[in-house]
Amino acid sequence: MKKFQIKPAVYFGAGSIQVLDELAYNRVLVITDPFMVKSGNIKPVMTQLRTDAQVTVFDHIYPDPDTPLIAEGTEVFIKTDPDLIIACGGGSTIDAAKSILYCSGKIAEKEKKRVFVAIPTTSGTGSEVTNFSVIKMDQRKIPVVDDALLPDLAVLDGDLTKTVPPSITADTGMDVLTHALEAYVSTDASSFSDALAEKAVEIVFEFLPTAVKHGDDLEARGFLHDASCMAGMAFTNASLGINHSLAHAIGGSLHVPHGRANAILLPWVLGYNAADQRARERYGNLAWRLGLSPKNAENGAEVLQAAVRMLSEAIKIPASFREAGVNETDFYDKLDRMTMAASGDNCTRTNPIKPSAEDLRDLYKKSYTGGK
Repeated sequence: MKKFQIKPAVYFGAGSIQVLDELAYNRVLVITDPFMVKSGNIKPVMTQLRTDAQVTVFDHIYPDPDTPLIAEGTEVFIKTDPDLIIACGGGSTIDAAKSILYCSGKIAEKEKKRVFVAIPTTSGTGSEVTNFSVIKMDQRKIPVVDDALLPDLAVLDGDLTKTVPPSITADTGMDVLTHALEAYVSTDASSFSDALAEKAVEIVFEFLPTAVKHGDDLEARGFLHDASCMAGMAFTNASLGINHSLAHAIGGSLHVPHGRANAILLPWVLGYNAADQRARERYGNLAWRLGLSPKNAENGAEVLQAAVRMLSEAIKIPASFREAGVNETDFYDKLDRMTMAASGDNCTRTNPIKPSAEDLRDLYKKSYTGGK
């Protein structure tokens, strides 16, 4: 028996942030990062809030949130006792907000009505619709998985992403692609998650290059925002694979941005997973759906792998961790620790092939050198 989780309610399209007008609340906790406040990008959210509400802004979020930050945010949460919680920002902000609510113990208080709204300002993690939260602990990124982490509402307003720089648009867009591809070949995949993953893959290939080169193209931005959410829905139900296990470990140890780490690893993981017949056939199906004209099912995985490399090159993603600036001595000094962390990551469980430690180490080495 399998389950497909349908939560939260999703509001999307230009101006969808106005859904905040429909909510009943008295005390609001807005969780965001310093840049959102200093740049004024948080203003569209703040102007939607009632003037008679008590509003607290916790803007201390930084990339790769860790346990001290969650503890600080939990103190603020308990002190302010909000009935509306708004997480507005990138994946780190939404993940931090989830963990703050979770650690406060307030999620379990069913008798106390609270509404948790996630408003992403990047198109990447899909955190607004997932039961995942990734928190850094002791130089490791730990994925926490629990349905209690799911927001109540997700608001996808593409207008909020138009100021995202090209490099971040590229990184987060490749994170979307990785989510979709891993969910599609996951051992927990279903026809429901497949439909979402397939559409997300198609959108990324069609619209990511445009969004990177022309950030003011709101159509491309809007489609990518939708794809991020679709891929998030796919993987919160089907889970992920070793691409994310490897990315979590190298991100925590060597501070590589998550989306970029996924992008660099992706061609190598595709090649590795293609040794599994079911995964190979599914990659071939995606190649066909993308119009890549594979010669046959066997060839489709190679065609898809080549297309991913071409997409990364077109949006200026480094071809290797070395090219991304990761110090060689640091990389090899931490290789064993990263390999061990990736092996024990929750995402490894649903990979189509059960990897050995040596398999994971080899994937790291290839992705560091670019296979050279």
